[in-house]
Amino acid sequence: MSMMLWKALDQTQGHFFTAEADMKTYFKTLPFLTAADLMKQPVQTIPQEMSFATAGGMLQREQISGAAVIDSEGQCVGVISTTDFLIAASKDRKTAGLLCHEEQCVSEWQVDVESLPRDEVRHHMSKDVVTVSATTPIAEIARMMLDAHIHRVFVVDGHRRPVGIVSSTDIVAAVAYAEMDSRGERTPVTA
Repeated sequence: MSMMLWKALDQTQGHFFTAEADMKTYFKTLPFLTAADLMKQPVQTIPQEMSFATAGGMLQREQISGAAVIDSEGQCVGVISTTDFLIAASKDRKTAGLLCHEEQCVSEWQVDVESLPRDEVRHHMSKDVVTVSATTPIAEIARMMLDAHIHRVFVVDGHRRPVGIVSSTDIVAAVAYAEMDSRGERTPVTA
C-alpha cells in the first residue's frame, strides 16, 4: 500500500483535502486550515556560518526570496531575505521598492552576488524570526505576518528545527480558492 502524502484543492467544492494514497480522505474549509495544510516542504536552510555572498548565490540559484538560518543543531535562529541583500548592496534605506544610494538605485535582480560581503550570514540575518507550529490556524498565521510586516513564517518542530514554510502567497491562494467556492464559481486552477 502506498503511503505517499499529498495535498490538493477540490475545485468543485473549494475545500483543501489531504490524503494518504489508498487511505482515507478528509476535507477542511478555510477557517480550519493550519500551517501543516499550507506549508511547503522541504525548507531551504542556510547555516549561520555560511558566507553572506554564498547565501546570496544560493537564494538566486533556488529562485527564492528568503530562507531559514540554522545553527549547528539545525535550530532556526534567524531569517535571511532579499531585503538583507539589497541593504548590503546599497548603503541606504528602502525607497519606493528600490534601494538607493548617491543617485543610484538597485533592485533584487541587479545585485551582484560576487560583490556582497564575505562575512558570515549571522551578521546580516534578522534574528527576530517568526515561527509557528504545524497546528497554528491560518488566521493566526496571517495576523502574525501582518503584525510583523513579513512575507513568510517558518513551521518548526518541538526542537525549533524548520519543517516547512508558509508564505503570504500560500495564504492568498487558500483565501482565493475558498472564495471561489462561496461564489459558486468553477474557474479552473491554472499553474
